[in-house]
Amino acid sequence: MSLIINNLVKRHQNVVAVNKLSFEVQAGEIFALLGPNGAGKSSLVKMLVGFSSPNSGSIELTDDGHTYTSIPAHLLGYLPEDRGLYPEKTLKQNLQFFAALHGVKDSEFTQRCAYWLGKFNLTERLNDPLKSLSKGNQQKIQLITAILHKPKWVILDEPFSGLDPINQELVVEFLAQLRKQGMTVILSAHQMAMVEKLADRVLLLNQGESVLYGKLSDVLKNAQNNVIHITFKNAITPQSISKLSETYCIEHMHAHQLAITVTEQQPLNQLLSQLLTIGEVCEFKNQAQSLHAIYLHAVAEHNAQRVQGTTL
Repeated sequence: MSLIINNLVKRHQNVVAVNKLSFEVQAGEIFALLGPNGAGKSSLVKMLVGFSSPNSGSIELTDDGHTYTSIPAHLLGYLPEDRGLYPEKTLKQNLQFFAALHGVKDSEFTQRCAYWLGKFNLTERLNDPLKSLSKGNQQKIQLITAILHKPKWVILDEPFSGLDPINQELVVEFLAQLRKQGMTVILSAHQMAMVEKLADRVLLLNQGESVLYGKLSDVLKNAQNNVIHITFKNAITPQSISKLSETYCIEHMHAHQLAITVTEQQPLNQLLSQLLTIGEVCEFKNQAQSLHAIYLHAVAEHNAQRVQGTTL
């Protein structure tokens, strides 16, 4: 069972929110949907859950012999961007209401509720009004409501929102547990460090288009191989590397340090020769790139390509 998106397009009046997007989400994985604000993530999610329809392209999900054009409600657990709990009601009342909407039996509700409240250290707060909880603890209850019915597919929009580092780690454990239980998780988040701990595959959107897509391990490996970090004995200046920047993409420069993207067609010995004309090199190495750094570079490069395309 997999979710297949093919050449998807969504327009809002004169704005193309999603532009010819194709990707696949495989059953049982954590799939990270990344991108800056306005990248098209919300428009995509609304189509995936059936809140809106594409202008063209297709969404196809096959389950138990049935084919769907969005993820149907009986298979879906959804944490929306706009939260929807009832602050005057107790934790138990909130959880019971959403469990009942999905047809969870009372005996199953009691067991599942106790399990997840224990995981989030909220067992003693079961009969407290929701409004008495901190914002972070309310977020935990919102997460529990999304999965009490044990859906096959879970879409979580910013699940780390409002959480401190300790509780972010609890949510990391929570998502890993969902994967162990066989749920497929589509995760939209801005916390790259958390995504890097969890995701099996990633899709990075920018201005409605796919910028990066694939297994997270491959994305990290490719970035590590292509970025060279150099440390010079003496400080460098923009003027000293001006000729170098004509041939190579300079990722960043700071005091004695330089980071350069090297393509497969650019030999390292040729790069080293040019570097030695700038100054004495103390260190020359590949350094693992964080997902955060890869994200920033990919978005900046895509923006530059679009600007160049509009000026040609």
